[in-house]
Amino acid sequence: MIGGGLAGLSSAVALADAGFRVRLLEQKPFLGGRASSYALPTGEQVDNCQHVTLGCCTNLDDFYRRVGAVGKIAFYDRLVFVDRLGRRSIVEASALPVPLHLAPSLALFSSLTWGERHAIGHAMIAIARRGGRNSDGDAAGKSMLDWLRLHGQTPAAIARFWGVVLVSALNEELHRIDARYGLDVFWKAFLANRQGYRVGLPKVPLSELYDGCRSAIERRGGEVALRAAVRGLRVADGRVAAIQTDGQEEAGDYYILAVPHEAVLELLPAEILDREPLFGNLRRLRTSPITGVHFWFDRDVMAEPFLTLLDRTAQWIFNKSLLYGGPGDGRYLQLVISASYDLVPRSRQEIIDICLQDVREVLPDARQANLTKATVIKETAATFSIEPGSDRWRPSQRTPLPNLFLAGDWTATGWPATMEGAVRSGYLAAEAVLAAAGAPRKLVRPDLPIQGLARLWA
Repeated sequence: MIGGGLAGLSSAVALADAGFRVRLLEQKPFLGGRASSYALPTGEQVDNCQHVTLGCCTNLDDFYRRVGAVGKIAFYDRLVFVDRLGRRSIVEASALPVPLHLAPSLALFSSLTWGERHAIGHAMIAIARRGGRNSDGDAAGKSMLDWLRLHGQTPAAIARFWGVVLVSALNEELHRIDARYGLDVFWKAFLANRQGYRVGLPKVPLSELYDGCRSAIERRGGEVALRAAVRGLRVADGRVAAIQTDGQEEAGDYYILAVPHEAVLELLPAEILDREPLFGNLRRLRTSPITGVHFWFDRDVMAEPFLTLLDRTAQWIFNKSLLYGGPGDGRYLQLVISASYDLVPRSRQEIIDICLQDVREVLPDARQANLTKATVIKETAATFSIEPGSDRWRPSQRTPLPNLFLAGDWTATGWPATMEGAVRSGYLAAEAVLAAAGAPRKLVRPDLPIQGLARLWA
């Protein structure tokens, strides 16, 4: 197993549970991949990006259970949106049947006009009537922005509702999102099941969230090696013969590459990349950035666990002090900007200034507080981009080399670039290994059951 992110960890834990002796190699000194944290010189743990799950992420939930991390996630069923005028809109489930359970919140969404809310309601019903069949019809080949315009959405509705949800969930701008995945988000999270939209946030730094992964592998006879860089794969007679590390080779029966798609291109021999279109097509996948901004104040400035911002550069504010339950209930905040193309060329200080202004305009208590420390983390290639048509370049977990398998949210999972997609890819890769070993087993968990009136269209 090469790679200790969510895709590699989920496949390794699943195969260890199935009786395989797993050896996982990770070049970094910690597990978690992009979902990781590190310590500042002053001792604070800083997540490289805020880790968020939703109620509809059934395989991520299953993985948390396998590694004993369920108790480290807090779920919230009340979402608060704040616009530039300071108006707050609450999204939470009512007693109405699915898919109407969120309709009262939409009707009272104060940042939109009545006409815009009415148009959004019609578009949501159009999504519900698709019943989850989102890859054809008026979505085929279109961007999400095209689909929204086709369904009468105004620029304000797109910016203050659809874009806020989708850019954050999919880490891409609307004109670069395949409509299929934008529609999937609203179907699975907001329309098919009452629990789908609930937000889950870690109550611990990400380095602690995955503590159980290593022990879950080792207590089943496996091994985890950190700071173990793999330099390449040696291929002989149409199979992987060994992996090449610094100065030596290691051999196994099966190999899973659970690394970013760009790294696959670096590890495989050039003749394999040129000969096999499955690998060569990985060059066609693009990436999208995420920027995280961390602020520490000299006093509490925020009471809510998180807020969603409208009409601003920062899209979310997370109250890390409150989430972690440490001293001070709102002194340490993390801001997240998804698809942050505009911030990539900007300096650290420019980004701090922009985001500090957002915080002080949204949180009155922050206006008199002193900012004692700040840091910026840019993930310039945080996820692969789900552009229209990108599915054709996403490979299966199986490869033309019979003992080599792929895992990563960029593989063909039916999901976009999410943690749920990463875990699904790990389970699918593990299923493929089990099948190759003559012990087929189903690991991927089904989606949440479709409830209420939504069953009429499913």
